[in-house]
Amino acid sequence: MNLHEYQGKELLSSFGVRIQRGIVAQTADEAVAAAKQLTEETGTGWHVIKAQVHAGGRGKGGGVKLAKNLDEVKTLADQIIGMDLVTPQTSAEGKRVHQVLIAEDVYYPGENEPDEYYMSVLLNRSNGRNMIMYSTEGGMDIETVAEETPHLIFTEEIDPALGLLPFQARRVAFNLGLSGVAFKEMTKFVSALYRAYVESDASLFEINPVLKTSDNKIMAVDSKVTLDDNALFRHKDLAELRDKREENPIEVEAGEQGLNYVDLDGNVGCMVNGAGLAMATMDLIKQAGGEPANFLDVGGTADAARVEAAFKIILKDPNVKAILINIFGGIVRCDRVAQGVIDAYKNMGNINVPIIVRLQGTNADIAKELIDNSGLDVLSATEFQEAADKVQAVLS
Repeated sequence: MNLHEYQGKELLSSFGVRIQRGIVAQTADEAVAAAKQLTEETGTGWHVIKAQVHAGGRGKGGGVKLAKNLDEVKTLADQIIGMDLVTPQTSAEGKRVHQVLIAEDVYYPGENEPDEYYMSVLLNRSNGRNMIMYSTEGGMDIETVAEETPHLIFTEEIDPALGLLPFQARRVAFNLGLSGVAFKEMTKFVSALYRAYVESDASLFEINPVLKTSDNKIMAVDSKVTLDDNALFRHKDLAELRDKREENPIEVEAGEQGLNYVDLDGNVGCMVNGAGLAMATMDLIKQAGGEPANFLDVGGTADAARVEAAFKIILKDPNVKAILINIFGGIVRCDRVAQGVIDAYKNMGNINVPIIVRLQGTNADIAKELIDNSGLDVLSATEFQEAADKVQAVLS
């Protein structure tokens, strides 16, 4: 589950991470009120107006602006709220901006020049350890840094049994070229950031940039936080931060139906039981000359109600030209699934795309007979290749 920047910063702050302070606003008038409040609390004269969407690269799309007075706060907030923000991480249609963060200006003059760093905490899947990735090249796309100057990216791997050790936090500060007050501030920052990552059961914390201010404070100017969905039962307060407006509405509806669904760009809808078989089915569709329109795992209880719900979800995609149902009857009996398909088809009335049903496993022969004798426009198959051939036939 992704968090907005302002939500991520609030989470970081609760663990002692210094953040760029800000107030979220839903309208231009609220933005002005937030700017006034922020000036009273922080003394900031300028304000940063930041679109709150689940996508990076907001500045490149015009979603981050600097306001030098209250009139500009209102004008810029009015421009950003309601816009369809297109960034390198959104579709061509962009994401609708429903709210903005009014943040303090932290690039104030002082004894030293401000410096920006990149820092993230994530799981290194190759060895099962958490890892802090960091660089002196903050504010840039980390992919570009990795490609053009890989020697400027450092990593610190952490033994989960020991946690982040003090010498590791100091090494991060040293590799970033810090000394004195800034060095001590960075070690505190790194320790608090890692603690936030572990105790919130996150899968990603990305801060770009981490700022060293002109007076040697270290703070998070941005935050990208992804929480592990499987651990949200331990964090009911964090689960409430979910913003469904930022998610694919079909995927949200599928989740509410208890279906594991991911929307894709193809033309063949998939209904499968088991994630591994679903991946293999998508390969099958590609081999047959089609493109999978979705990943959909109906789980082990593919009864009529569940199959009908899956049909409705798949058919919401206008690009779907055929549906392949691929069920392995291990725990669930194939004849029950077949009857579920038949009942769902009859309940929904006419379905105007071809349906191929491949059932293999317990009572597969009975299931095929049920499908073949149903009188419905449904094609049955028992072998992978047979299903692939029928997909290819209906697409051509």
